[in-house]
Amino acid sequence: MHRFIVIGGGAGGLELATRLGDRYAPHKKNKGVAKAQVTLVDRYPTHIWKPLLHEVAAGSMDPFTHQLEYAAQARWHGFEFQQGDLTGLDRANRHITLGSVLDDDGAELMPERVLEYDTLVIAIGSTTAFFGVKGAPEFSLALDTVSQAERFRKRLIAACIRAEHHVHEPVEATPEPAAGMAGTAVSGEPCIQVAIVGGGATGVELSAELRNTAQVLSAYGLHKLDPRHDVGIVLIEAGPRILPALQERVSTATAELLTKLSVKLMTGETVAEVAPGFIRTASGKTVRADLTVWAAGIKAPPILSQLDGLPVNRLGQLEVRRTLQTTVDDNIFALGDCAACPWPGNERNVPPRAQAGHQQASFLVKTFDALLATRTLPEFTYRDFGSLVSLGHFSAVGNLMGGVIGGNMLIEGLFARFMYMSLYRLHIAALHGYARMVLDTFAHWLRRTTLPRVKLH
Repeated sequence: MHRFIVIGGGAGGLELATRLGDRYAPHKKNKGVAKAQVTLVDRYPTHIWKPLLHEVAAGSMDPFTHQLEYAAQARWHGFEFQQGDLTGLDRANRHITLGSVLDDDGAELMPERVLEYDTLVIAIGSTTAFFGVKGAPEFSLALDTVSQAERFRKRLIAACIRAEHHVHEPVEATPEPAAGMAGTAVSGEPCIQVAIVGGGATGVELSAELRNTAQVLSAYGLHKLDPRHDVGIVLIEAGPRILPALQERVSTATAELLTKLSVKLMTGETVAEVAPGFIRTASGKTVRADLTVWAAGIKAPPILSQLDGLPVNRLGQLEVRRTLQTTVDDNIFALGDCAACPWPGNERNVPPRAQAGHQQASFLVKTFDALLATRTLPEFTYRDFGSLVSLGHFSAVGNLMGGVIGGNMLIEGLFARFMYMSLYRLHIAALHGYARMVLDTFAHWLRRTTLPRVKLH
């Protein structure tokens, strides 16, 4: 049998493995005969849709009710799951090496393994880029994983409780910032201040969610701080406006909504240093920051530049052709954030968005049918349907493009919020089908009626 291996259980990788498993597993449609062997590889045992991590960080989503077990998904859809980090690739012998898996105590659960493939798909996504900023990796929190998002949420709740009771968290010795800016509020300043570096979608969405979180924590008595005045949120963007990847009118509408939520916007400010209690910008400004979130950019995982001669671009992404095959090996494909895929008619490559990964996963299902039938492989064409940015419980804003409306339209408010929520539900439908998606939506709605809007512990 032809052996497919998909590395990376993000939105695109998991959707691809699920659809390939359904297509080639030994079920009734295939007369009980497997047409191909499909294996999914991921470093973690569970999946959560990455665009939701800002909601996990703000406490408005309980990750444990939205996580999907890879092993269960594999059982339901006819593929195999292997846990482990990709550590090596041998293109000549067509095999990959997975590192050992350790438990929480550091004891080995699974040894290093070698898996053989006929067709390899790399979909390992992206990681946070700190751009060499002094102190950023050590003193700021990224939102790449559930554990990172949960860590920030717990630190936020702890900081609010400390601020109310005037208990100061000890910090490491650092150079003194401007008076009154690090760790201690002065008259007229918030009791606690969260600084978010990066005015892209993640930073903007998190800032709005945090405003909602501050209000809920106060309502439930975890602190008696004024949720708008005593809990400050600062969004720092190096460019001239927030949401630089989107149209200016979307950026302007979003900035107006954030201002109404008492989110302070600092545009045109490049962060030069992050330290416990404060941030310094290249222009010489010092910003107090009891908690710092780094959402300023992404990069491809370093392992991609070590994969047996596969070429990468300056961002570390694998260079692929329009067939999504790597430029030097027809047996290796890449999709999603880790792939530098040409976008005809545009100066840049296909953008690293969830909709691109979804489209590429659907495209590769058809591609692999052609591959097994030894037909000519098709070329991928990305369709930009627009972008949506959630402002949490308050609103949403974005633009619809192309095939959706036949043009370009700015949307905001309840309709935009509904459209944003539907994106996640479409992801659930791709994994489980529409019937189970509807049941899942109803089940989560019922559960939310008996729980607070924010996770309080």
